Amino acid sequence: MTPTNKTTSAAIYARESWTAPTWALTERKLIDTLNEAAVEYVRRYTREDGTIVWRDEWPGMDGSDDPYEAFMNLSLLYVLGGNEEILRLSRLMYDAITWQWTEYGQIHNEFDAYYDWMHHGEGSLYLYFLGLSDPHLLKNSQRAVKFAELYTGKNPEIPNYDAERKLMRSPITGSKGPRFQMTEEDWVTHRGVLDDYLAPFEDIPGVDFASGKCKWSDDAIYGEIISRMNERKAKGDVPLNLNATGLITNAFMYTGDESYRQWVLDYLNAWEERTLRNGGLIPDNVGLNDIIGEYNDGKWWGGYYGYRWPHGFMSIIEPLTNAGMNAVLLSGDRSKLDLARSQLDRNWDLGKEINGKWHVPNKHFDAGWTDYRIQVPTYPIYLWTISMAEEDAARVDRIPYEDHFRLIDIPTISGRNPVTRKETKHYIANTVPWYLYMRGQFPDYPERILQQNLDLIANQLEKLRSPKGDPTSWDWDHPYSIHEWQEYSPVYFEGLLQMMLGAPMHISHGGLQHARVRYFDADRKRCGLPEDVGALVEALGDEFVTLTLVNLSAFKERELIVQAGSFGEHQFTYMESFNQSGQKVGDGELDGKWLPVTLAPGAGIQLKLHMKRYVNQPTYETPWSAEVAGGTAKLIRGRNQV
Repeated sequence: MTPTNKTTSAAIYARESWTAPTWALTERKLIDTLNEAAVEYVRRYTREDGTIVWRDEWPGMDGSDDPYEAFMNLSLLYVLGGNEEILRLSRLMYDAITWQWTEYGQIHNEFDAYYDWMHHGEGSLYLYFLGLSDPHLLKNSQRAVKFAELYTGKNPEIPNYDAERKLMRSPITGSKGPRFQMTEEDWVTHRGVLDDYLAPFEDIPGVDFASGKCKWSDDAIYGEIISRMNERKAKGDVPLNLNATGLITNAFMYTGDESYRQWVLDYLNAWEERTLRNGGLIPDNVGLNDIIGEYNDGKWWGGYYGYRWPHGFMSIIEPLTNAGMNAVLLSGDRSKLDLARSQLDRNWDLGKEINGKWHVPNKHFDAGWTDYRIQVPTYPIYLWTISMAEEDAARVDRIPYEDHFRLIDIPTISGRNPVTRKETKHYIANTVPWYLYMRGQFPDYPERILQQNLDLIANQLEKLRSPKGDPTSWDWDHPYSIHEWQEYSPVYFEGLLQMMLGAPMHISHGGLQHARVRYFDADRKRCGLPEDVGALVEALGDEFVTLTLVNLSAFKERELIVQAGSFGEHQFTYMESFNQSGQKVGDGELDGKWLPVTLAPGAGIQLKLHMKRYVNQPTYETPWSAEVAGGTAKLIRGRNQV
C-alpha cells in the first residue's frame, strides 16, 4: 500500500439543473426526520446527564453491549449528515453508558471486564462509528489504543492473548483478562431465557439432549452446566474471537501502528493453519497449547459458540467474514477472504437436497452433522462487496434462499423474526434486495427502500410514544428488559446508508462499516453530506462506482468532498460525468482519495468514478485533520505506581 492524503488533481463544478429525483427528496426527508426522532428517543429514555432510566443494579456478565447497541446509530447518523445535536448526543451517550455500566460493575477501565466476542463485538460498534464521526477526540484515540492493548500482548497485566502461539487464552476475555473459571452469578441473567435453548453439552444429568431444551433454571442442572463449561469451554481459543480483529483494526486507523496490522494478519493466519490441521474444516476449539479439542476429548466440535452451540454455523462464518474483510482493508490482499470462502464452500458440500432445495448443516453433534437449513445469503454478499469477484456472486446466486430475503422487509424486532426466522439484528433486513439492485435486478429499489425507512421510523416512533414505550412501565426484573431500548429506537436507516455509501450495513456482531464512498461537508469541515444534497450509488464494479449527486436548494451552492472508501482505502484515478439525460459532459484524470465537488443551486451530476481499490493505508483522518486545533494529541500514559 502507498499511503496518500492528496485530494484529486481535479475538482468538479456541476452547473446543469436537475429535476429533483424522488430518491433525493426522500433522503433529505429521512435525515431531517432522524434528526428529530433521535432527540425524542434520547429524551424518552435518558436523564439530563445521559444516564439511562433503568434499574439500580444489574448482575451477571451479560448486558454492557446492549446500551451501546441501542444508541450507537447516533454516531453513524452524524457520519451521513445528521446535525450537530446528533454529534453532541453521540458523545454524551457513549460516556454516560460507559460510566453507568461501570457503576453496575461489568465495565472496568472503560471496557467490559469479561465476556465473549459475540457481545464485545456488538458493544464495540459504537466505538468504531465514533472513529468515523469524531476521529479527532483524544478520548476516542486513547480508548482505541488502550482497548487494543488488551488483546495484543502489549499490556502484560491483562494476558488475554498468547503472542507466541497466536491464540486467545479464553473465549471469555476483557479488561480483567481471561476468565478460566466462570461462576453461577456470571450467567444468572440468562437462566430463564436459556431454558428454551439447546443444551451446551450432550451428557448433562437430567437433560434429554434430543429435546433441544435445557432447564438452566433448575439449580442442579445449572450447576452441572457451569462445571462442564469451566472444564471444557473456558480455556483456549475459538473462532468467535476473530471478531477482535475489528478492535485492532480500529486502533490501526487512529495510529498507523504497523504492529496492529501485523496482529490482524497473524491471527487470521493462525486460524488458517488450524483449519489446514483439521483437514480443511475450521475447528471450533483449541486449547492453551494450540491443540484442537484439548479440553474436549479431542473433538474439533463442541466449543464455546461453536458447531454445537444454539447459533451453530453463524458463529463460525460471521467472525471469519469480519476478519477477512478487516485483513483485506489492512493489506490490500483479497485472498484474505479465502478462509471464509472455504468454509462457506465446505458447508455447501456437506449439504443435501431436501424437498427439491439444497440445505446445509448448521450444527454438528457427537452423532454428526444436523440441523439442515438453506444457507444464509448475506455472508457471501459481504465477501462480494469487498472482492467484487464473480466467484463470490456465484456463492450468493447458488443459494435457493426464500422469497422473504428478496423482498423489502420492515423489521419489527432487533433479532430473529418469529415467523420467517430471518435475522434482523439492529433492524438490518435488506442486504439481499440491495445486492439484487447492485446486480441490476431491482431497478426501483432506491425509492422503495427509502420509503421503507420512513415507514420504519414512523412505526418505531409510534411504539416509543405508546404506553408500552414508557420505560417506567417495563418489568425491569425480566432479563429481556436490557434489550428494550433497541426495540423502541427509531434511529435506524439501513436503506439510507446503502444508497449513500454503496454498501450493506455493518455485520451486527462487530463488523466495521465498510463502504465504497463517504462524504464530507467542505463548508462546515465535518463528515456527512452538506444540507440539501442527495447522493445515490447506482452501480459498483471492481474498479468503478457510479454516483449521482443533486443539490435540492434553489438558492445556495453546496460544496462537498467525496472520499474513496470508508477509510480512504481506495484511490480515484479517472472520472466521467453525465447530465440527467445520460449524456456525457466531461471526463478527466484523478489521483487521490478525496474529490471536491461543487453543486450550483438546483444542479446535479452523475459521476462514474474509476478507482484502484485497497491501495491506500486505511485511516480515520479527514481532509482537515492537519488543521485541528492543537494538532494531534499525544496519548496519555499514566505514571507507574509502586
